[in-house]
Amino acid sequence: MRARWPLLAPILIVGVAYAAAPYVTLYRLGTAIRSADTHTLETLVDWPAVREGIKEDVCDLGTDEPAPHTGAALPPFGASFIRGIAANTIDQQVTPQALLAVTDPPVVNPHRPAGHDTERPPNRGADLHLKWAFFDSLTTFLVSLQPPGGAEPIKLELTLDMRHGEWRVQRVWLPAALLTAGART
Repeated sequence: MRARWPLLAPILIVGVAYAAAPYVTLYRLGTAIRSADTHTLETLVDWPAVREGIKEDVCDLGTDEPAPHTGAALPPFGASFIRGIAANTIDQQVTPQALLAVTDPPVVNPHRPAGHDTERPPNRGADLHLKWAFFDSLTTFLVSLQPPGGAEPIKLELTLDMRHGEWRVQRVWLPAALLTAGART
């Protein structure tokens, strides 16, 4: 038994490190949001892939719901038109800076001089709670985050970047209420 221990210890250490790595990434993500660290957000999130996934969700939402006046789904031209509008808006709005602005909105202080009437509360961050997190495969980790008020959860997919050995957010599924609110802006 003692002869096997030197062989099993490194395997056990690698296994524990592998299993803990996505949770460490989630912790780093939360810390980056709370400290407004855009550089870390840029490295932990694959922003082009996240934008593309949100575009697909907005388009699916627009083509799946019947039009209010006709009772029919959008024709192919309408779907491509919505995709074009959504693509432009999403490209501009789904950024590390926009995420930080949403999770830490400015507070108006009427007692400050003109031009200096907004301030940020320190380390406010998003009020999300981890609902569940698990491995979907060896290179995919799924997370569900619960917003306050019992709203529909936000789901994340982290994938293991084999070239760099890091976990990154690859896909985000937003609740339909957020997608429709974003589509109207």
